[in-house]
Amino acid sequence: MSDPYAQPPGQPDPYRSPSDPYAQPVSTPPVHPQQYGVPGQQPYGGQPAYGQQPYGQPGYAQQQPPKSKKGLIIGIVAGVVVLLLILCGVGVWLVANADDDPEIPTTPTRTSSPGAATSAAPQPGNNNAITADSSSDFGDVCSGGAILNAAEYTTPATAKAYVFGNSPTRPTSYSYKSLDSRASYYAKSADYAQVSVVGCLSYVEGSEAAGPKCPIKASDGTKLTVDYLSSRYTLTFHNARTGEKIGDGGTINAPATKCPSFLTYNKETLKSYALPDSGSIDAAVKKQLS
Repeated sequence: MSDPYAQPPGQPDPYRSPSDPYAQPVSTPPVHPQQYGVPGQQPYGGQPAYGQQPYGQPGYAQQQPPKSKKGLIIGIVAGVVVLLLILCGVGVWLVANADDDPEIPTTPTRTSSPGAATSAAPQPGNNNAITADSSSDFGDVCSGGAILNAAEYTTPATAKAYVFGNSPTRPTSYSYKSLDSRASYYAKSADYAQVSVVGCLSYVEGSEAAGPKCPIKASDGTKLTVDYLSSRYTLTFHNARTGEKIGDGGTINAPATKCPSFLTYNKETLKSYALPDSGSIDAAVKKQLS
């Protein structure tokens, strides 16, 4: 059995003072970081060294070889990069959504109690709406307009109405037509602010028919013969404030069965057109507003 305390050949005695005059100088080969003892020899009977401290050599424990810091640095850098990526990811999401204000559902607020009437007239979606200062302005409704200060249309039975009509000679101009002054829907010209319905009589193109020939005397005394012609009209009803159509009054005839005591005529064509029947107009208005 070999002496475990025996000094390996070529290895200086660790217990002998370097100043020992009898000691032979020995050159010590460099020690490999992974082995103990002399390079090229397997310590302790050829067994590989596992870093244990050699027996019999207290205080001569081999220091652990310095570990490489490269892996640690790489790990720290990788961790920092991952953390930065996470933070950048959140930052990008926050920045991208910073300008997107959250949508807050809103509920309409009531300015008055339910069912309460409002005195302010709503603005109709009509660029031709005007504020009337006379009853004749209501004729604009028949040309596609509306009256901002007209009365609000609520129920037919309480509505006041005006009726306007054009003629074959003046198709774009609408003039006032008389209604029965005893009717509930009748309104005086001064009471235009109470009117909420406008009836529009429109001449039916090509509906004229020959009537009687009426002798007349011109203002200069010349005797003339005028052709008195019948025709037809259509009657529609509109909300005066908005211009919206609210009813149809059907067809109104303009009969020419006999020459009237007074007529207007065209000096060039010597034609005169009969007026729409007033009784038929009142009947249609009464039916619409009853």
